[in-house]
Amino acid sequence: MLFDRSQTLALLQLGDSAYPAGGFAFSWGLEGLAADGMVANRSELDRIIADQLARRWASMDRILLRQAFRAEDCGAIAGVDRLAEAATASAEMREGSRRAGRALLGVWVKLDGALSVVYRGLVSSDGRLGHLAVMQAVVGRDAGLSLDATELVSGWTLVTGLVSAAVRLGIVGHIEAQRSQAAARGLLAELLAEAPPPDALPASFTPFIDIAVSRGPLRHVRMFTT
Repeated sequence: MLFDRSQTLALLQLGDSAYPAGGFAFSWGLEGLAADGMVANRSELDRIIADQLARRWASMDRILLRQAFRAEDCGAIAGVDRLAEAATASAEMREGSRRAGRALLGVWVKLDGALSVVYRGLVSSDGRLGHLAVMQAVVGRDAGLSLDATELVSGWTLVTGLVSAAVRLGIVGHIEAQRSQAAARGLLAELLAEAPPPDALPASFTPFIDIAVSRGPLRHVRMFTT
């Protein structure tokens, strides 16, 4: 397969931690787990990342992303978006997903992404819309990425977001963070190597993470939205 420089550069741009989509505001349960004493070192961080990738991203977010990427029009994309809303049991995770997704969509509206501009109209009129995995598909299409590339950047931004949150929380240092990313890179590659069946339905099973996120509003001090 030929090396696609243009698409690789787009991946580097969209996967860069400096990309202004607000991802730094979300720990996806890591902050709560740390507060409850359930993650305090790199080994435990790697386990959490693996759980997020295998038990949520691959079985839910990836499925939603693929459906939205292949949707024929904005109405069909909205249908996938509403499925994301219904499939996410935790109210805090639903809100976090919408906030992160809308932030990402907002960047591409400002960059004049054609599909993003049109879909923003639907999101503005329906509070259930704007989930992150679906918006990643919309942005991937506007950026001219293939489905494979869009999946890759979706999974990788989850990894970098979790590792970045771990550094800010003092769970790992910068060198350990690189080792965690290397370990996660291998798992993500394995997950991406096997495509889910066309009729796959989104499902996740990360109970400890979901509980940690749901307990967020009860905490007196918080660094992250989720």
